[in-house]
Amino acid sequence: MERVVRDMTSRERVRCALNNTNWKIFKHTCGAVEPLIPELIGAGFDILNPVQCSAAGMDPKKLKDTYGPKIVFWGGGIDTQTLLPFGKHEEVREQVLSRIAIFNRGGGFVFNTIHNVQTDVPAENMAALANTICEFWESA
Repeated sequence: MERVVRDMTSRERVRCALNNTNWKIFKHTCGAVEPLIPELIGAGFDILNPVQCSAAGMDPKKLKDTYGPKIVFWGGGIDTQTLLPFGKHEEVREQVLSRIAIFNRGGGFVFNTIHNVQTDVPAENMAALANTICEFWESA
C-alpha cells in the first residue's frame, strides 16, 4: 500500500482521501469541456463549475441528459458574456427559466452565472435575473 500511495500524484492522494468522507470535490471547468466530463466523473469529481453553455458542445440539455445523474452542475444559469450585458430583461428572464428547468430536473444543480458579472450589466437585467430566480423558487 505504501508504494501505491507514493506513486500517486498529489491530486490523486487528495481525491482518495476525500472519497472516504462526505465532502464533495469541485472542479473548475471553463470552456468547451464536454469531452472531458466522463474522465472528470471517473476521476472522482462531483461538481463542475462554471458550466459555460456558450462554449462549443456545451448544450445544457445534452449535458443534463448525458451526465445529470453523475455530476452536479454549478453554474450555467445565465450567459454573462452576451445576454446578461447586452440582452433585454425579457430575454434574461427566459434564459434563466429555461436553464433552471433544464439543469434543476432531478436535482444536481446550483444556480450560478456562467462567469463573474461585469460592470457593464444593466441594472434591469440584474433585477430580472434575481427576480426570476426568486419567482421560480417561490413557485416550486
